[in-house]
Amino acid sequence: MVEENVGAATRRVAQLLAQSGVDTPERDARLLVAAAIGGVPADLIVRPERLFAAAEAAQLDDYVGRRARREPVSRILGTRDFYGRTFSITPATLDPRPCSETLIGAVLDIADEGGGRDRPLRLLDIGTGSGCLAVTLLCELPNALALATDVSAEALAAAEDNAEANGVAGRISFAQRNTLQDVAGPFDILISNPPYIPAGEISALQAEVKDYDPRGALDGGTDGLDIYREIAAGLATVVPRGWVVLEVGAGQARDVEEILRAFSPQGATAHCRTWIDLGGHTRCVAMETQL
Repeated sequence: MVEENVGAATRRVAQLLAQSGVDTPERDARLLVAAAIGGVPADLIVRPERLFAAAEAAQLDDYVGRRARREPVSRILGTRDFYGRTFSITPATLDPRPCSETLIGAVLDIADEGGGRDRPLRLLDIGTGSGCLAVTLLCELPNALALATDVSAEALAAAEDNAEANGVAGRISFAQRNTLQDVAGPFDILISNPPYIPAGEISALQAEVKDYDPRGALDGGTDGLDIYREIAAGLATVVPRGWVVLEVGAGQARDVEEILRAFSPQGATAHCRTWIDLGGHTRCVAMETQL
């Protein structure tokens, strides 16, 4: 067996991943090589001549094979960085995307404008998955409390672990629920990143998404808007006076606004706001509820 140093391995892995059609082969190579040696990407720059132990080389081969089959790096390593914190993910949870940080910014804007981040807000997170939204907001809003729900017991277990790891377990409760079924308010802010991909479009998604994210976290029904309708129908009892803040798919903002307004006594005059993600898409729709 020929010994290989981490610098050479990084170049070799990047080439293999590029040949497999991976979009970010150099970045992924650095992450996988660093993980295989139990380090961080900076270690590859500091000591490119470092040789692999046999067990580390075997671990890297496993990682590379999985990534070549289009398993995301976050799935391989079991973690995803989100809003400056690290979250564990499992096969039961959606892999958090950077665009979802737009929702965090929206809620913080609303908090800042409504009296500050130290207010004792009550948050409700529908379809919490890994818990990245609720946990992040509790970290940013020190006196807030949250209820996080999901239909998946396995996802809720992952979210509980993430709440514990990020030091907010004492301020969040979890419940296995289907959308707003058996959820009792009132809450100040309802948040959700619901499934919003039209069912007929899932097969055309990248392999990293369609083959590894749970289908239930993607499938929003025929037009992708089923869960928005369910949430809007329950706002009167759950968030009678506050805000509902929702992540939306590209091109869905206007439809989601119309759904929310249809269930508001103010109708077309209801106060709605939108936020744009770094890709230039309207990614978040919020409505103030005064029911």
